[in-house]
Amino acid sequence: MNPHFRTLCRAAGAALLLLTLGACAYAPGMRFDASLPVDPADPNSTPVVKILTPALVMDDLRQREQFADNAYRALVGKATQYTIGPGDILSVVIWDHPELVLPTQTYSIGTGPAAVTVGDAAAGIPGYPVSDDGYIQFPYVGRLKVVGLTEDQARLALTRRIGGFIQEPQVTIRVLGYRSQRVYVDGEVKTPGAVAMTDVPMTLSQAINQAGGALATGDRSRIYVTRAGQRIRVDMTALERRGIDANTLFLRSGDSVRVTPSSENQVYVMGEVTKPLAMPLRDGALTLTDALGEAGGPSQLTADGSKVFVVRSTETAMPLVYHLDASSPSALAVGAKFQLEPKDVVFVDAGNLVRWNRFISLLFPSAQTVQTVGSVR
Repeated sequence: MNPHFRTLCRAAGAALLLLTLGACAYAPGMRFDASLPVDPADPNSTPVVKILTPALVMDDLRQREQFADNAYRALVGKATQYTIGPGDILSVVIWDHPELVLPTQTYSIGTGPAAVTVGDAAAGIPGYPVSDDGYIQFPYVGRLKVVGLTEDQARLALTRRIGGFIQEPQVTIRVLGYRSQRVYVDGEVKTPGAVAMTDVPMTLSQAINQAGGALATGDRSRIYVTRAGQRIRVDMTALERRGIDANTLFLRSGDSVRVTPSSENQVYVMGEVTKPLAMPLRDGALTLTDALGEAGGPSQLTADGSKVFVVRSTETAMPLVYHLDASSPSALAVGAKFQLEPKDVVFVDAGNLVRWNRFISLLFPSAQTVQTVGSVR
């Protein structure tokens, strides 16, 4: 028998054997198979797959709006008066009694209140510092507890106490140095750090502005406020779209504010698309159709339009997969309403014929190798 013919028969036999085993499974590249477990050691660890339908997408949008409302209600409130705290510096004036005015003070006290941050010396501000346990020391009265009081409440308390020494005292108390209450702003802002709270109630917008404002690299849709161990996400762009005034979101002393960088909120488009890429969300929003459009759309030569998937990681690291059958372009209308999340992976699978062609392209070089070996013999 002709050795070349014998070699070709061997290659054909090998090809036929692989075909019976499912040639597409041997094609290179990734493919999505819902039956494959995520954990090879656990056959039950298969991903949850949800079909993207108009009803599912609209339900997802309603849940997003509800989530935004819950975050808004957690921070919205009414302005409250500033209460004196440890470390604050007070101006105390008893009118018509200059002997009770500190040598460093006058009746026209300084240039006004000052927001003093942590580490600033109090020596440059004339007044009475509030001790760690909340007291000031004043002539005749001695120790007077003022912590937790507003300026007016502290004035009334001092008036009652000193009334036994001075007839009808006219008392004025003002906070000159604000040192006891602050919020912390970090992330993508110009000057991260502590921001002192004053008698003007602190809103989320004011805190960010006092930190120099959010940078262009910041994501205003993902601003996190941490309060008493609870992390609250605020979507400023969504609030603006709905006409909600962000100045109604009041902060409390000890709150932490973080403006996340846009680079942390990327999605990845890969598989059979014209241009695989990683791209950030746009003001916190990016739909499946937008992402496919940025990637040049599914390849008209290699993609299987019925196999468009969004792979989303969950808190348990188990994937949640959304499946869009985009065999018809009308399905992209559904994708135009489906909002992606940071770190989502959009994957477009290849068609079976493409996988077969890739398998064959690898098989023929193997057959040629067999033929070469046979020729040497």
